[in-house]
Amino acid sequence: MSKPGVFGYELLLDLYDCRDGVCDDLTHCYNFLDEIVGFLGMEKQAPPSVFRSDGVRFPDKAGLSGWVPLIESSVVIHTLIPKDFITVDIYCCRAFDRKKAEEFCRRFFAPKRVETQFVERGLDYYASDGSYGSSHKELAHK
Repeated sequence: MSKPGVFGYELLLDLYDCRDGVCDDLTHCYNFLDEIVGFLGMEKQAPPSVFRSDGVRFPDKAGLSGWVPLIESSVVIHTLIPKDFITVDIYCCRAFDRKKAEEFCRRFFAPKRVETQFVERGLDYYASDGSYGSSHKELAHK
């Protein structure tokens, strides 16, 4: 699962048509952030924080945003009430079980559909010459 030389791993989950009410439930979203950390064997730096968006000023963005800082990075959630849509980003500087993370999200929010993306971060972070390599930098500058 882990790859030598990669700094971190990020799983992006888009959850469509989630169970009614979960996108506006502060306690439920807090509990999600609080529980997923231990479930995946990660460690919190601090308790989760969850904030409500101003649905009057930004009706299309009405929902919740939250995160929990980890020793290994973070877990972030954004909900959009108008479409029962949730995004979850799990970023960790060590490998974790992506299927287990997705199943946890499915159980917590009961989406009808899930899209996933997986990104390896810091591909040259551990370059042996200390220069962080050049192959990925060259591509970024083109």
